Amino acid sequence: MRILILCTGNSCRSQMAEGFLTSFDPRLEVFSAGTHPAPHANPHAVAVMKELGIDISGNKPKHVDLFLADSFDYVITVCGGAMETCPAFIGTVKTRLHIGFDDPADAVGTPEEVITVYRRVRDEIREGFSAFYDEKIK
Repeated sequence: MRILILCTGNSCRSQMAEGFLTSFDPRLEVFSAGTHPAPHANPHAVAVMKELGIDISGNKPKHVDLFLADSFDYVITVCGGAMETCPAFIGTVKTRLHIGFDDPADAVGTPEEVITVYRRVRDEIREGFSAFYDEKIK
């Protein structure tokens, strides 16, 4: 089973979702990408995933164009805010889904307030992708 998770920067939400799906079932081939990839995975996303024992520190943001020649069973967009435009994938896909989440990179405030937003979004991603896995993959 091949799954591609898309967002804009491929530094937070899609990286966390990739980490969760891989932790649920290492047999899955899970990839993530973005339309405007960041230079590196967001350090806050890395930190909150590490709290759960999932290491995404080696993940590198990738451009969606790298995957256009590939086929996928699922392509899942994770953008959530009204101001965001979800990336489109024009490659071969059996099923397209949207499971949206707020972008924690938009969080402002004290360091504790910011990390609290990352934890909330992380937990929402875990719940959303756990439901996806249970309903569509298992």
